[in-house]
Amino acid sequence: MAIDPNDLTPTIAPPDPNPRKPRFVPPPNACDSHFHVFGPHSRFPYARNRPFTPADAPKEDLFRLHEFLGFQRGVFVQSTCHGTDNSVLVDLLKAGNGRYRGSALLDAKTPDAEVERLDEAGVRGVRLHFFGGHLGTPKPREEILDIIEKVSPYGWHIQIHTGGHGVLDLYDFITGIEAPVVIDHIGRIDIAEGLNGKTFSVLRRLLDRGNIWVKLSGTDRISKQSYPYADAIAFPRALAEHAPERVVWGTDWPHPNHSAVPNDGDLVDLIPDIAPDERTRRLMLVDNPAKLFGY
Repeated sequence: MAIDPNDLTPTIAPPDPNPRKPRFVPPPNACDSHFHVFGPHSRFPYARNRPFTPADAPKEDLFRLHEFLGFQRGVFVQSTCHGTDNSVLVDLLKAGNGRYRGSALLDAKTPDAEVERLDEAGVRGVRLHFFGGHLGTPKPREEILDIIEKVSPYGWHIQIHTGGHGVLDLYDFITGIEAPVVIDHIGRIDIAEGLNGKTFSVLRRLLDRGNIWVKLSGTDRISKQSYPYADAIAFPRALAEHAPERVVWGTDWPHPNHSAVPNDGDLVDLIPDIAPDERTRRLMLVDNPAKLFGY
């Protein structure tokens, strides 16, 4: 059903307003490498052609959450509900005083001067959607290639959001990208295929290429169970063990379009299960984000 652009009634669930204080304490300069900010719509209107309408989740709420959970750094991923108007992203980067980086949404018509402005503000990547349904129709391949070329002078990473067999279907496309590539949410694979399934095997093979990274966010999204997601935790753990130098972690707050919105304190307490040893945790939370996002 189409969204009425004038109706601001949320069509998705808000985040849990009462995060639990996690037992795990992140190391200094830990980075939440994937989150969104929505609005407030009175200042940053939602796009008329948005595929969903969120409840406002402004930067002030995000800052309070990070202080509560113990994160000093973070990466704001621009949302489709704001479209290619990255004003809310730039606003957060400015308010963050150097502690935050961003991943923008662009189209082939985005002026080069705007890309330069975003780079100066702290944007370090561009997100490409290959995940239909609630995020709208993926862009034509020609437009995607134009976007990649547009950001190439700035050394931005190319952020890939796909699901199911996506990393398998996109293997040739992904391996043809010379820039750093970041795959969201463990590729949103179907865990029913198992650790030795074709899709997860391809995900491991992609990590071996050296310029490809995976966000170990979204264990809650690929799980078919409730917390602590016992059916899914082996997948991010296997990637962290396989390529500890090329994984990062994020909350995905405020968890848009989630069928069962998780508690962010619970997610932080999954970190020792994903990366049982201290060295891997430091790489995943501090060193890898510093390298990938330019801290």
